[in-house]
Amino acid sequence: MTNRLFVPSLKDTFLESFRIGAAVHEGLLNDRKEFITEHFNSLTAENSMKFENLQPAEGEFDFTAGDRIVQFAKENGMSVRGHTLIWHAQTPKWIFYEDAEKKKLASKELLKARMAAHINTVVAHYQDSILCWDVVNEAIEDKGSTRLRHSLWSEIMGEEFIDYAFHLAHEANPAAQLFYNDYNESSPSKSAKIFETISGLLEREVPVHGVGLQAHWNVNAPSLDDIKRAIEKYASLGLRLHITEMDVSVFDFEDKNSSLLKPTEALLELQAERYEAFFKIFKSYRAHIDSVTFWGVDDAYTWLDNFPVHNRKNWPFLFDTESMPKPAFWRVIKTIEE
Repeated sequence: MTNRLFVPSLKDTFLESFRIGAAVHEGLLNDRKEFITEHFNSLTAENSMKFENLQPAEGEFDFTAGDRIVQFAKENGMSVRGHTLIWHAQTPKWIFYEDAEKKKLASKELLKARMAAHINTVVAHYQDSILCWDVVNEAIEDKGSTRLRHSLWSEIMGEEFIDYAFHLAHEANPAAQLFYNDYNESSPSKSAKIFETISGLLEREVPVHGVGLQAHWNVNAPSLDDIKRAIEKYASLGLRLHITEMDVSVFDFEDKNSSLLKPTEALLELQAERYEAFFKIFKSYRAHIDSVTFWGVDDAYTWLDNFPVHNRKNWPFLFDTESMPKPAFWRVIKTIEE
C-alpha cells in the first residue's frame, strides 16, 4: 500500500492553474478532515444548501448543515461554491401551490414572491461566505428540439424564472459570482441550447457571470473534441467556466452490467487515460477555467452507486475506497509537468 506521506497534494499541484474542489456532506467533514484539507481547497455542499433542505416549509429555514460546511471551509482556508438556489428537483412542492392540498397552482406573482423570499434569505445568510452560486441548475431539456425543460418553475413563470433568479441573487449579493449549471453540457445538441439560453440572458443584461460544466462523464463519452468545442463555445461569451460536479464512471450510461465487484485493471487504466486527457484539456483552457470540483472525495461514496443500475457499485474518482490514489490520480498529477 502506498505511503500517504509520499502522495502529493492535489490542490497544491494545481495551485497555479485552478482551485480543486469536492462536494461534501457533514459526515465526510467529521470522518475525513485530514484527507479533505490535504487535497481540496474548495467545497460544495452536496445537498444541504438545496431548497428542500434549507426551507422545507414556508418561512422555516434550517441552515445547520450548510453552516457546518461553511465553518469547516473558513477554518481551513477553503472557498465555498453555493449549490443551488433554483432547481426543478429537491424543491418542496408547497412553493408551487396556493393551497395546502396542492390542488391549485400558485399564481406567477405568488411564485415570484416565494422565490424572492428564498433567494434573499439564503444569499443574505451566506453573504460573506460564498464565492459563487449555482443560481439556476439544469433548466435545459436534453432531448429533441425543445430548449427549456418543463418544470413547475417554467410552467408558472415561463423562461422569466431564470432571469428573475439571477437578478435576485445579484441584488442580494453583488459581489458573488453567479453561474448557470448543467449536465450533458458537452453534448453538441444540448450545448447549443445552453449557449442560446445564456446568450439570451446576456442580451437581456441578466447578471450571469459563468457556466458550470457538471462533467458527469464516463470512460467512453463524451468525446474530447465535443468537450473542447463546448468549452470554446461557452468561453466565447466572455464568461468564467467552472467544472462543477466531476466524476468519471467506469460504466457507460446504457451499460446495465451489475456483476462487477471491483474495477478491473483494464477499466482503471481506461479511466486513468480519460482523466489525463480531461486535465490536459482543462490546463489548455485555464485562462477560462477557475476551478475543477469533484462530486465527492473518493470511491467510498458516490451518488453513482445504485444509479442508474440498482445494487451496483461505481468507482468514479481519483482515490479508491480507502482514500488511496488510483492510477488516474498519478496520471492527473503528471499533466502539470507537461
